[in-house]
Order: sequence, then structure tokens, then C-alpha cells
Amino acid sequence: MNNISELTTVPQLLRNVVQTIHSPEDTFLIRKVKENWEEISFKTTLENADAISAYFLEIGINKGDRIAFIIDNCPEYVYYDQGLQQIGAINTSIYPTLSEAEIEYILLDAGAKTILVGTPFLLKKILKIANHCPDLIRIIPAFEDFNKITSNSKINAGIIGLSDLIKEGNNALPKYADEINKRRSLVHSSDISGLIYTSGTTGTPKGVMLTHANFVENVKVCLQQIPVIGNHETFLSFLPLSHVFERTATYHVCCTMGCKIAFAQSLELLAKNMGEVKPTVMSCVPRLLEKIHDKAIKGGTAAGGTKAKIFTWALAIGKEYREIKEAGKKPGFIISAQHSIAEKLVFSKIKEKTGGRLKFMISGGAALPKNVGEFFGDLGIKILEGFGLTETSPVMSVTEYHRQVYGTVGRVIPGIEVGIQDVETKKFINIQTHDTFNEDFVCEEGEICVRGHCVMKGYWNKPEETAEVIDTDDWFHTGDVGRFYKGNLQITDRIKNMLVNAFGKNIYPTPVENTYLKSPKIESIFLIGDKREYVTAIITPSRETLQETFSLEDAFFEMPDLFIEDENIINWLADDIKKFSPELAKFERIKHFIVKRNPFTIEEGDITPTMKPKRKVIEKKYLTYIDEMYNTAVEAD
Repeated sequence: MNNISELTTVPQLLRNVVQTIHSPEDTFLIRKVKENWEEISFKTTLENADAISAYFLEIGINKGDRIAFIIDNCPEYVYYDQGLQQIGAINTSIYPTLSEAEIEYILLDAGAKTILVGTPFLLKKILKIANHCPDLIRIIPAFEDFNKITSNSKINAGIIGLSDLIKEGNNALPKYADEINKRRSLVHSSDISGLIYTSGTTGTPKGVMLTHANFVENVKVCLQQIPVIGNHETFLSFLPLSHVFERTATYHVCCTMGCKIAFAQSLELLAKNMGEVKPTVMSCVPRLLEKIHDKAIKGGTAAGGTKAKIFTWALAIGKEYREIKEAGKKPGFIISAQHSIAEKLVFSKIKEKTGGRLKFMISGGAALPKNVGEFFGDLGIKILEGFGLTETSPVMSVTEYHRQVYGTVGRVIPGIEVGIQDVETKKFINIQTHDTFNEDFVCEEGEICVRGHCVMKGYWNKPEETAEVIDTDDWFHTGDVGRFYKGNLQITDRIKNMLVNAFGKNIYPTPVENTYLKSPKIESIFLIGDKREYVTAIITPSRETLQETFSLEDAFFEMPDLFIEDENIINWLADDIKKFSPELAKFERIKHFIVKRNPFTIEEGDITPTMKPKRKVIEKKYLTYIDEMYNTAVEAD
């Protein structure tokens, strides 16, 4: 019997699985090695974790020490995390995409003692900054042949490969086995388990202190809210474990339930990996779902003729069938028969590309456009949306499996309070809990605040910044604007994203951008209009669609000009801007735009590792182009 209610710390989760659910020899982790998928047992995982713990104790790592990672998702991440968690050390994961300066800042701020490094490229970065980080005593490459890179380096910290570390740890294990068990028993639910640095759309990254209780309670209540997750699921992991969403929604859930975790090779190979692994559950982000949506629509309609008519008919039947079921009614004989035909001719073929076994996908990190959620619902692929921040462990709300309200992020999880506070008066408009849920309830919008077990301990070494977001009544102020709609939480945008035009009209960019993102021609859109008379945008077209439409070579995207000035391309995009503008209020509509040749990137500093635009950075960086657009543009009618 898997009695997770008694579990209070992260290191208890996996050991509970091998005591109550699975045999130690059963598969836990799956990775691609050359052309084959390799299975790794719970036993191997825990043995490697014990060896790492023994090595840490041998070199003097103590409870509360920060242990850094800069590595993509892989079994080594799990071994290392399990090894440090059970002796009370703190997981300090760093996004592999960060710059050397940002990595150095985190290592210094956290005072990290060791760092696990995933690739030769990342190791070269670490070697450049290692001597600036006096607390760093070990650099641990997770790959072989690292000596080719480190041989001539004059580094103060010791360097040892992970495979050698595990060997040394196994040799030391007899000496430390009892101590590891003792240390594990001394880990308390209020101790810090993870230090996760916010990606920071503005300002300096802050280390979010998340406790064992934050993580474990978050997992428990999410499993309560989504009770269909069983202990034989296979999760496909591709979102970074350095981010709290994947760590909780995939890694910690699997550690709790004993599910398998298969690690995708890369984002580029994700579609191929889905077909090979055939996952039953996946965590994802809205942009991935938008791309699947766009590709499916294009594939179903591009050929025209009978094929396109069948595809369009099938989607209409799927929509009608879904709406009948969501209304709590039983579909009649005719619509059920039509739905079976649509499933055979269209839906099953799309599902096959996901592996054919998906129970559902969990979408987080940003709001999913309503039309995209409905599209997957029409296909019979369930998308559960969740909401939260790094500071909330992360889940505050998540869609119930049996109750879907598209355009919302679900019901408040058990054990917390979520309040909607008036942005101007600071009075609470409404406060909801899991138990007060009413599927007909609607309220006005305001800032979303939360109080309860999911809220972080605070920001590392930053008491003043902590006090700015957690008030004296223990409410954490998220900075997000939203409301309750049909009992579910609905997100509008970030307060700091809000644009106020020259006439005092408030404009939240995200809903406006999502409206235009319905166009398959548009890859991304960045709204501009703060203190301006009208709204404009920086638009990045879909490269694939643009190339096909205008027969462009790859060289077109390698040209030095940042922006495209071809009138044919501009007019082509303008057609869809005009098409979707009527769905918005007049003051929200785009009057003019400039076309960026290539997407904003993390490397150029325009977006965060979680793909959120750094609005102030972008506006400042491209100010010359923006001003020129306003100076030369003629307002559209």
C-alpha cells in the first residue's frame, strides 16, 4: 500500500516506492543510448545515490550546503539529486543556457560547494569562472574524456568525473552507510530542499528557497486533484529539471508514484522520441502545443479537396461531441457514430504521432490559448492546465481530470487559499479554497495572491525582497492578474506587463498576443504601446511557413538585417492581423508592426530560460526601430 500521506521529505519518496509499490529491480529511468533505449532500475538509482552521498560526506559536505547542477535532463541528474537530498544538502540547479556572468553570480550568491557539469561546452564555461567562486571545492563532469579540456587548467577546485566519483563513493560506502541513514532521518520537512534562481524578466535573479514540505505537499495535493495517475505510467521528460515545473510535475510525481521517466534526447528529437517511448503522461508548455496545433491544421488542410473537407468535418464533429459530454449529457447514436468515423479517419492518425498512449498532457509555464486547448479537446487529447510560480512550488491550481473549463488554469489545490486583490485599493475581492469551489462562481479581476503550504520560505539572502512579496498576513503576492471564472482560476497577465496607452487605457499584452497567435503565419508577437497613442508590435513569422510561401533559402535568415522590409511579406502578415483584429477592442488592435527576421533568444538576452520576454530589455534594445515605426507609420483605420 502506497501511503504517501505519511511522507514529509524528498528522500523518503523514492525509498517508499521500493518498499511499498515496486521491486527494486523494476525500471525507473529510461534513456536513449545510440539507437536503443536503456532501462535503469530503482536499485541502480539508489545505489548510485548512496555512492554520491558517501563521497560528499568524505569531502566534508554538510547539511544545508548548496550543491550545484548545470546539466540537461538525464539519469545522472537524478542520482546526484537523490544523493544530496538524503544527507540534507540543497539542490541548486542552474539553467544550461545562462551566460558565464549569470552562472558566476548564482555560484557566488549560493556559495555552492560542488557543481555537476553536463557537457564539454558547459565545462569550458565553468572553468573560466571557477576561480572566482571561492566556495567551490569540486567540479564534476558527467561525461568521459573531460581531461582533454581540463588538462592545462589551473583551477583551485578539484576535478573528478562522475563515474570516478561514484567508484570512490562505493569504496567509502561501508564507512558511511550508517551515517547516510542517520542523515536521512534528520532531514526535516522545514529544511530547504531546493534553491531555484528566478529567471528574472527584470532585475537580478533571486534564489527561491523551497523546502521539503513545499515539494512533498505540492505533489500530494496534485495527485489528490488528478487521481488518475497510476504507478505504471511512463512520463517523457523534456522540460528542464532546473525549472520547478518539470521537477515537481514529472520528477517528484514519478518519485512518489513509482512511474517511469524517459528522458527525451532534445527538443528537436521530441516528436521522434514520443513515437518511440509512447508516453502516457507529459508535462509541456503552451508553445509546444501551439506548434502541434499549427502543424496538424496545416497537414490536414494544405492539400485541399476531399482530404481537407474530411479533416474540417472531423474537427466539427469532435467539437460537437466534446461539448455534449462537457455539458454532462450522453452523446446520441448519430453523433457517436460520426465521432467513431472521425476518430478512425483523422484523430487516431494525429494521436499516433504522440505514441498513441497519452492519457493527458499537463501544460504550465504560461497561459494556453483557449482555441488551442479546445482543438486538443476536439481530438480527444486531454490537456490539463496548471498555474503557479517558482515561489509557489509551483502549483497553485490545476485542471481536474473530469472537469474542463478552457481558458482557465483549474481548481485551487487543497490546503491553500487563493485571493483576488484589487490592484488599486488592495482590498480582497474574493478568497477561494479547494473546498469552496463552485462551478458557477465568477468574480472581478485583480492581483492573484496565495497563502498556504505551497509558498516559499523566502529569497536566499534577501529578506527585504522577501518582505516585498510576502506580507505580514503571509499572503504571497504573485504579480499576476486574474479572476475566478466558473470556479476555476483564470489568468489575465502580469501586472508589470500591463501597457497604459496615451489615453489611459490599460492593455494586458498576453491576451492580445494570443489572439494574433492564432495565425499559422506568426511564430511570436511582442506588443508595444505603453504611453503611446496606439498599439504596435514586433512580429516574428513562422520560418517554415514563410519559407514555403515565398520559396526562401536558409540564407535569407542569415542576413545581417535584423528586420525584414519586403513589402510582400509585410502585406502577407498584415492580412492575418486584419483578420483577427475584430476580436479585440479597438484600442487593443495592432495598427502597425515591424517584422523580425529571427526569433528572440535566450543567448541574446531577450527572453528568459522559461521563454518569457524581457519586456524592458526588448523595448530598450530595439527602441530605434520602434521609434522609427511610430514616426513613419500611418495609422490604419
